[in-house]
Amino acid sequence: MLVRYATRYPQRLAGALARDPVGVWDTVQDRVAQSREQRRPPWIYKADPDWEAKLHAAIGAPWPCDDTQAFRALWPRVVADVTAHGVRVGPASFNGFNDGDAALVRAIWCLVCHLSPSQIVETGVAHGFTSRFILEALEQNGAGHLSSIDLPPLDSTMQRQIGMAVEPHLRPRWSLTLGSSRRCLATLLEALGAIDIFVHDSLHSERNVRFELDLAWRYLRPGGALVVDDVDSNWGFKSFLDAHPLGRAIVAEAEPVRPDFRRFNNKGLFGIVLKPNVQATVR
Repeated sequence: MLVRYATRYPQRLAGALARDPVGVWDTVQDRVAQSREQRRPPWIYKADPDWEAKLHAAIGAPWPCDDTQAFRALWPRVVADVTAHGVRVGPASFNGFNDGDAALVRAIWCLVCHLSPSQIVETGVAHGFTSRFILEALEQNGAGHLSSIDLPPLDSTMQRQIGMAVEPHLRPRWSLTLGSSRRCLATLLEALGAIDIFVHDSLHSERNVRFELDLAWRYLRPGGALVVDDVDSNWGFKSFLDAHPLGRAIVAEAEPVRPDFRRFNNKGLFGIVLKPNVQATVR
């Protein structure tokens, strides 16, 4: 893999090795693990068509939800803002990776609106749609902070697009760390002490999913939520639930801006796990 990339982009790779050799090595290890995992038949997850009503019931929030309607009004405006810069959004639009889709981001939006979290951690930013809506919801709440980790692509053009959906007035509530979650996540979580919501949207290998979820679960407050994008791409969500059977899990179908033909349903799936034992405070 590294040899092929070096043949196609020798200057780009040389620059990355000079700036961050450990980061390049992290990427190589994750890619090798991912390629080995893909030899295993996929786990077949079943999406719940009533996931929104069940999510709201699980956190004690009303359904139908006024915040969902507010999301539906804002979503197309944010997409239009990014595409107005000549940037393609949606599946495979950020260095081969997907932007957060409308269903995933709507689920996170409602969790933030209803749970009134003080600390949210996100891995994987890309164009920043998920980040933008988390920050919009925190601003609406009047409290809370988002800490994001993103491993920049080697392409400098793509690096400049990281978080472009996040408007300047929202950035005081946002901390962005550039690097791999394997190097940065533990330090961040230890500094925060406890978190209310964790969003995994970085490399979707079982190795990486389990590393992030197992670590985040230890810092997640009871009543908090883990949100995991692209669960259908590996066994990580399944194996995590097997290891933590008390978590309340929901699997939902994605709503990409156009079909994603790499996925079994042309859409993809995401998952949510709610940590039990304390009643969530909702508005």
